[in-house]
Amino acid sequence: MSSILKPLRALRNRTVGENNGDNHDSSSKNWKNSLNTRTGFFLLTLFLFWIKTYFIYLTKFNLGLSDTAQKIILFFNPIPVALLLLGIALYFRGKKFYWILLIIDLLSSLWLFANILYYREFSDFLSIGIIKSSSSVSNHLGLSIMEIIHPTDFMAFVDILILVLLLLFKVIKVDKRKGKLLNSITVSLLAVALFGLNLTVADKDRPQLLTRTFDNNYIVKYLGINFYAGYNAYQNYRQNSTRANASSNDLNSVLSFLKKNRVGDNISYYGKAKGKNVFIFHLESFQQFLIDYKVDGQEVTPNINKFYHDQNTLSFDNFFNQVGQGKTSDAETMLENSLFGLPTGSVMTEYGTSNTFQALPAILDQNGYSTAAFHGDVGSFWNRDNTYKSWGYQYFFDEDFYKEKTNYSIGYGLKDKIFLKQAVQYLQQLPQPFYAKIITLTNHYPYELDKINQSIPKTKTGDQTVDGYVQTAHYLDQAFGEFIQYLKKSGLYDNSMIVVYGDHYGISNNHKKAIAQLLNKKSVSSYDLAMFQKVPFMIHLNGLKGGVNHTYGGEIDVMPTLMDLMGLKDDDYIQLGQDLLANNRNQTVAFRDGDFVSPTYSKIGSKVYNNQGQQVTNLSGSEKQQVDTMQNRTDKVLSLSDKIITGDLLRFYTPSGFKKVTRSDYNYKYNETMKQLKAAQQKKKTSLQDKNNGKSTVDLFETDAPELK
Repeated sequence: MSSILKPLRALRNRTVGENNGDNHDSSSKNWKNSLNTRTGFFLLTLFLFWIKTYFIYLTKFNLGLSDTAQKIILFFNPIPVALLLLGIALYFRGKKFYWILLIIDLLSSLWLFANILYYREFSDFLSIGIIKSSSSVSNHLGLSIMEIIHPTDFMAFVDILILVLLLLFKVIKVDKRKGKLLNSITVSLLAVALFGLNLTVADKDRPQLLTRTFDNNYIVKYLGINFYAGYNAYQNYRQNSTRANASSNDLNSVLSFLKKNRVGDNISYYGKAKGKNVFIFHLESFQQFLIDYKVDGQEVTPNINKFYHDQNTLSFDNFFNQVGQGKTSDAETMLENSLFGLPTGSVMTEYGTSNTFQALPAILDQNGYSTAAFHGDVGSFWNRDNTYKSWGYQYFFDEDFYKEKTNYSIGYGLKDKIFLKQAVQYLQQLPQPFYAKIITLTNHYPYELDKINQSIPKTKTGDQTVDGYVQTAHYLDQAFGEFIQYLKKSGLYDNSMIVVYGDHYGISNNHKKAIAQLLNKKSVSSYDLAMFQKVPFMIHLNGLKGGVNHTYGGEIDVMPTLMDLMGLKDDDYIQLGQDLLANNRNQTVAFRDGDFVSPTYSKIGSKVYNNQGQQVTNLSGSEKQQVDTMQNRTDKVLSLSDKIITGDLLRFYTPSGFKKVTRSDYNYKYNETMKQLKAAQQKKKTSLQDKNNGKSTVDLFETDAPELK
């Protein structure tokens, strides 16, 4: 241990009063000599990594430091795990020590750099699940990264650059001596002890930090980004082992919860859409604030606004996205399974191929509906081409079904107008009644749009990421308007329930200044940002009693709502959401990170807000009990959902009248799909094309897409 402390003593050995003015030269010499030792170089590496990491914590992440204790914890939390990881190099001698030390530093820096880029867009940290699923979402990843990256992000590597230059120019010489094993072990033990102290202090400030479902920001804020990597790997391992150890008995707590929380049907709405076609129109990255929003006096979304306010449209203005890291895939999982996404990663990519599901497409298929999904990008995106088979989709019309030209696509696939124009050729062939999910793409980050399609000015927040958002949203609105006109001309509009929803936020919470400007506020609070997570949810049906419904709900509630409207009994299904139209429903909306919002109180992080957005610090006994009840419910539904998915518990349970899905029954290749579609048409003769005497209705779809003129 003395050899470790020796360089530190040398660095402070500046004795006042040394003769002949040699104290400065002596200090410089001692400094250099200490750095020429293994221990000195190790401590320098540790120091530079620590300071760099702390600087990045403050400048690149929004960790929500609310008090002095959290600031102190954040300052010191890079040290323990860095000391443990870098300390591995101390077990090697000579040049190996320097190589291994720099490699460990480089790998840690790459992890830090990758998280800087990911966090900038998603306000979250990378997970093993997301990395594992990168192959299913990477076809346009390069474009996004180039838009996200900032020159200052390379600060993540500044310490390595300094160390390499010091070695290359021999400012620091390689110490070829063999280190003492006892010293190496001491450093490792010191790292463990420091981490234990860090964890103790963190748990005191945030109890149950590692045992409850918290936002990943908490883990990084309290324990550091390197610990988060290890903790996330453990979570991933635990998820995988959970399935192997699961049994039918694990369903008891799920069924007990559902029995206590069933809500009655709303008689006024139950069965109103029975036998009707169902459209799920997916508004990519579309937020509620865009409804009726104007830029320079021009409506951003006039067509969606008109649809939202239609007398036959039931619109929800307190409907929240509840996605986690899976973003769009989480929204789809909730929408069609009434199960939440995972704490990390994506259900569709990690469990979509292997798990048992009782999804809405399969239920409708078994009740006489044709079921199809339309997507203008590759079928492997979010593992859809496998997951949709598990969910019971009969047809999946992905990129392979559409004509492609160089100017037809932008960002993440076919431009919406071109995609929708081409999609109707398959839509018209679906035997009715059908369930059709249509996933748009153009309003996807990085919100790029070629000039010929720009028809509204950008906002002027000064945030490059944000300002193009209204242009792609406006384009999406135009495409939506063209699609609605086609439905009216073809006759589908009057014979269909049209569900329109936004899947998740378009502007992440990292853009607070821009968000404040968009909302015409001086600044935004955590409550404002929670309310910013609202997305549109609309249900249109001729004869439906429309209007704006103020109930609080989210994507987890869509499936039971639609089943009740279609007159399909769902009492025997495992659904964690509740019908949005039920009179006695619970209005606590759980977020994936464990926060919640409700009509009375909302809990964001450690803060409680009332429904006026004011922070409440002194709750009465009854108020505290109310908040605790909502928090307990939030924790319960999230944990039950994780239990169902990670244990694949639905394999042990089959609802009355439901037939288990066999994935091998489905084939989404073009030739096989067209063969099956033709056979289904001939058997039922109820498709739109059949109703039109075999004539195509594609020409009824009119678009102003300049690429098609």
